[in-house]
Amino acid sequence: MFKLNLKIALRNLWRNRIITSINVGGLAIALAAFILVVMYFTYETSFDKTNPNYNNIYVVGRIYPDFKTNYTSPPFAKAIKQNFPEVENAGITKRGFFEFTMKNGKNTLFAKNFMQADYNAAKILDLKPTGGLEKPAGEVDRLSYLSEESMKVLYPNKTDNKPEMVGMGSSNSGITSKINGSIINNLHSNITFDGISIGNEIGQGENYGMNNYTTYIQVKPGTDVANLEQKITKLYRNELLKGETDQKTIEEIKSISTFLDPLSNQHLKPKAGNDAPYKILIALSVLGILILVIACINFTNLSIAQATKRAKEVGIKKVMGAYRFQLTTQFLAEIFIQCLFATVLALIVAELVLPYFNNLFQINLSVWHIDNDLIWQLPLILCLITLIAGIYPAIVLSGFKPALVLKGNFSTSKQSYWLRNSLLVFQFSIAVIFIIGLFIINSQLKYMRSEDLGFTANQVVYIKNQTLFNNPVKFGSLNFESVRDKILKIPGIKSATVATDVPDGAENGTNGYTFEGVQSSLDFVDVDFDYFETLDIKLKQGRFFSQSFSTDTANSAVINESAVAKYGMKNPVGKTIKGCNIDYKIVGVIKDFKAQGFESAVQPTIYTIKNPCGNYKTQIMLKIEENKMADALATLKAQWPQINPKDGQDFRYEFLDELYGKLFKKQEQLQSVFFAAALLTIFIAILGLFAFAKYITNGRIKEIAVRKILGASDIQIFKLINRSFLVMVLLANVISWPVAYILTKKWLETFAYRIDLPVLPFMSSALITILLTVITVSIQAKKAVKANPVDALKYE
Repeated sequence: MFKLNLKIALRNLWRNRIITSINVGGLAIALAAFILVVMYFTYETSFDKTNPNYNNIYVVGRIYPDFKTNYTSPPFAKAIKQNFPEVENAGITKRGFFEFTMKNGKNTLFAKNFMQADYNAAKILDLKPTGGLEKPAGEVDRLSYLSEESMKVLYPNKTDNKPEMVGMGSSNSGITSKINGSIINNLHSNITFDGISIGNEIGQGENYGMNNYTTYIQVKPGTDVANLEQKITKLYRNELLKGETDQKTIEEIKSISTFLDPLSNQHLKPKAGNDAPYKILIALSVLGILILVIACINFTNLSIAQATKRAKEVGIKKVMGAYRFQLTTQFLAEIFIQCLFATVLALIVAELVLPYFNNLFQINLSVWHIDNDLIWQLPLILCLITLIAGIYPAIVLSGFKPALVLKGNFSTSKQSYWLRNSLLVFQFSIAVIFIIGLFIINSQLKYMRSEDLGFTANQVVYIKNQTLFNNPVKFGSLNFESVRDKILKIPGIKSATVATDVPDGAENGTNGYTFEGVQSSLDFVDVDFDYFETLDIKLKQGRFFSQSFSTDTANSAVINESAVAKYGMKNPVGKTIKGCNIDYKIVGVIKDFKAQGFESAVQPTIYTIKNPCGNYKTQIMLKIEENKMADALATLKAQWPQINPKDGQDFRYEFLDELYGKLFKKQEQLQSVFFAAALLTIFIAILGLFAFAKYITNGRIKEIAVRKILGASDIQIFKLINRSFLVMVLLANVISWPVAYILTKKWLETFAYRIDLPVLPFMSSALITILLTVITVSIQAKKAVKANPVDALKYE
């Protein structure tokens, strides 16, 4: 019986090979897209899951009235461990703040990400040096490791794990450091590095004012995290209140709290960070599911449409004693065969598309990886789509009544008719949403690329540097003045400056500042002369820093418009703002500029040349004439050992406009995904429409023949056939517009600076779907319209 049913199934599929091809092809394409989405979702949600303590690790952060941060001070971790028995371990890490050079002969490594960690943090984060994690011998001793990738750069022929001495900085610096071995750098983790230095303790001697470390804690299983969070907040306030007598400061401390953020949140949605990656992942997952649903709808629609061709087969089998369950199982098996073919084809398509997908998201997924979860996911998906796409058609086909179908009085039910039309409307509704979404994403990206940023990134070169240029000169830092003078002698260089930060979307440091008795937190950027001129930032009031004023290097400050608004200042130039034990005189107000991109509002910011509580000034920026750019960069590279001896021959740079452009990367990814999704949904919907129009047209051949004999023109018949489909497409637009409006409005609200929601994408979507429908249906109808009526009616 099985063999007979298999033959019937294969013959039936071959007899209707056009419909079968559309079914299998559409499902395969949608399934390929879904497979890629499933792989990407699995990848993005499994960061750090190899850590055996994954579910019990938390990052400790701080909450102030106007901001959140993951950065804490070194003593806090030890205090948490000592006070709360439910905390098994607590440790801290610190990221490096600039890229530095490591050398072994002619082999050079540019370490962009060198991290410090205490021994407890290394245990919590499951860091694995080759040979195992060792505890440093003394309190100040450090064990330094390079990632396996970095070790291969410096020592390509190394086969042992013996310690090595490497040169630090330029070749003539004479500075060396011991590397104790290599360490596994888990790229599928939030804690990645080129190298790491592990000590028993780090940050010795630093107090609660030095908040530039990340604190990790590991709690015992079953710990009440919400209760622990409250206790840590109380501890933190008590630590800050020690020795404090100023009543105003005491009240401010009481407004500070802490939070615990699970390790599982850190990659996609950190509490003190941007959750845009999480939103994009959810959007991408929904797109993948919808594309697969549309393909399943196609399958269901066409299977129902084909029902009449199987009616007599079902009638005869029922007369011969077949039960409905047996027929349902048979038809489900036929659908399973088609889904199996589609799955095999989908894997081939996914493998072909995967290099482009990996390039878009800068990842390295593989369909055939041995640890791939697709091994169990694909069979589950196959069974699921077989049931979704096949259960209703199988029930319809197996439910035919023998007496009716064998008399030739069979017709599909009104329920089937309405279901087919409803599914077609749903398909086009999804396609319309994708089209509208694509247009609006394009409009927002166009706005972001063309909108005035408030500064000019073109022709500005960011020099990667490890020399510290602080004012006053301290901790081995140098004065930038002599370096600037040498740089400006090179033809084509218009200005040069140095600062703690460049406008590339990175967060600035934050300190408390008081103006006329009002205390608040401000972002701070420590700069040098010509900072605003180099970036072409606009002045609103007062003046920029100038070498003509000696006080500018001592206690002058420039603030932005947002800082003026935050304090409610009136005529701020000449007034005093206090911070870090300095009474700063405000000498200028600049117009806001979008240093953090378009998703975050411009933060209230203060700019100073002298800041005892600030960071190191390492970010050199140069404004270079466009027609002299190549010559100026070549000269800089040749003269860099003399201009900046600490960096020596290792001259490295980036163009600031390219660096800032990376802020658009996530939205550009979303644009590419929506473009592909819109094309796929339209393609699959048109495939279904094509096959459905073919079925409807074939069913009305005799009607068309009669109408032609009675004098109907070709145009009238085209209008007749198109009318019902146009009604469905218009209905799909009406249904999808409110949904698209809500979704795109929500997406636009993630931007602080955005376009107004335009009407044109909604009208364009209707025009596109109507044109595609008319073209698709007319192509199918053409054969019936041009046919000779005699051929259709000769047996009547």
